[in-house]
Amino acid sequence: MNGKLARLITILLLAFVHPAEAQQPQKVPRIVYLSLGGAMNSVRVEAFRQGLRQLGYAEGKDIVIEHRSGEGKLDRLNEQTAELVRLKVNIIVTGGPAPTRAAKAATSTIPIVMASDPDPVGNGFVSSLARPGGNVTGLSRLAPEMSAKQLELLKDTVPKLSRVAVLGSSTIPGHTLQLREIGLAAGAFDIQLQYLDVLGPKDFQNAFRAAIKERANAIIFLGSGLLGPQRTHIFEFTVKNRLPAIYPRPETVEAGGLMSYGVNQTDLDRRAATYVDKILKGAKPAHLPVEQPTKFELVINLKTAKQIGLTIPPNMLARADKVIR
Repeated sequence: MNGKLARLITILLLAFVHPAEAQQPQKVPRIVYLSLGGAMNSVRVEAFRQGLRQLGYAEGKDIVIEHRSGEGKLDRLNEQTAELVRLKVNIIVTGGPAPTRAAKAATSTIPIVMASDPDPVGNGFVSSLARPGGNVTGLSRLAPEMSAKQLELLKDTVPKLSRVAVLGSSTIPGHTLQLREIGLAAGAFDIQLQYLDVLGPKDFQNAFRAAIKERANAIIFLGSGLLGPQRTHIFEFTVKNRLPAIYPRPETVEAGGLMSYGVNQTDLDRRAATYVDKILKGAKPAHLPVEQPTKFELVINLKTAKQIGLTIPPNMLARADKVIR
């Protein structure tokens, strides 16, 4: 009887234990959007969240999404990244080169999804766009032909355009490709280019003097982290000298620049959600090709146009995605 009773008790215990184990909730994936800092953070994170909602994820139920910012400081960014590695988050989504570099240096196992990078190969984040080869993949905003389009837009805005200064940085790998495309377009439009290398804040003044000396009719600013902090100085120079200028980011135009043509950043942030979805379903970052931008936007500031005495042609206004009046 004792043996039968023992077997019966064992069966009853197994009957109770197994369902309890099966009902234990699975760990909800924890995704962190990591950024260096900036005014556009909330907009970009919301676009990423929207992308996940469109894929059927319910925040708090199917997935946990957090935003961590370096608050504009690299030391703080590195601290945040180290903490994410200690917490063993499932995926780190990065908003630009600085957070991608910090995340890549901190972990070789946690998947990293770039929501935006100007040149993933040149920055050393991936082996190639087609075969990333490590724990980093995502989206590139590198589109060399975009710079040629900027020159074309300047030509359409200033029909008598003949000399254009291009401000870039020789330390940014993607600028070499952009300059090549601008050069090809300049030849087609019979426009002379003047390349001005800006490596630090102090170089802007010398670049501006050189542009005036060579009688530039307009300026193209290539994307650089130096632009934001120098915006006031740049705007004062372009208005004082009545120089049309085009920038890669719409925030610059909203702050007082004349016009911008570049990648639609919120579209990239939404698309970053598709990488998170694939990785959560088992895909490896090394096997997910880096995608390039597909949506671009033209923004024009009529207030600034009036300040420099420029009349924007009606066809340009009709082509603009946004006009600031």
